[in-house]
Amino acid sequence: MAGLKIEGITHDWGARRALDTVTLAVEPGRFCALLGPNGAGKSTLFGLLTRLFVPQSGRIEVAGHDLAREPRAALTQMGVVFQSSTLDLDLTVRRNLLYFAALHGLSGKDAEHRAMAALERLGMAERAGERAGALNGGHRRRMEIARALIHRPKVLLLDEPTVGLDAASRAAIVSHVHDLATDGLTVLWATHLVDEVHADDRLAILHRGRILADGEAGVIGGDNLSTRFLSMTKEAA
Repeated sequence: MAGLKIEGITHDWGARRALDTVTLAVEPGRFCALLGPNGAGKSTLFGLLTRLFVPQSGRIEVAGHDLAREPRAALTQMGVVFQSSTLDLDLTVRRNLLYFAALHGLSGKDAEHRAMAALERLGMAERAGERAGALNGGHRRRMEIARALIHRPKVLLLDEPTVGLDAASRAAIVSHVHDLATDGLTVLWATHLVDEVHADDRLAILHRGRILADGEAGVIGGDNLSTRFLSMTKEAA
């Protein structure tokens, strides 16, 4: 499988176990929601996936590349949207993307073409000349997603990407990212909000560092995913 594979990841912060033998595989073209309350271990897992730190045990594979053995190849196939914004608000939308493209060794017409293609994909092309600081929160997030796609990764990671946005903006971004998965991208979407999960999504419920459930959201949640999610996390407390 050329998507994302996480096998037996365990990580401790001192005496506290943040992740306990976490295993998850997401195939290409699949939207996988990593659902868990605050403190479940989602951000720790994303830190390991992006190699901000190294897992104490287990293995991660990105688009067929072992993250420990081939870190450069694995990270090249990954696009990331972190919870905290990393935009330069004084630059235009286009300039933000071109700067990021340069970090990936892209320049000239190729970088311009990729930047505009990524903005088109997220419905942001008409805002290319606007200053990032003048955009609303929803459009800034779309811009960050477009930026994460400029080097054409095969795997997209999003860590609580809708935090602080209104309901309409959240729904629009969730819809856009689902469309990206339909186009063949492997998506791992971390959230604590049940309403961002569609019934036919792949769903992994993470609580206190352990995967409590893994499968299709509609099957796991039945008629009411929110009730099922609360029940599972209470039982595991």
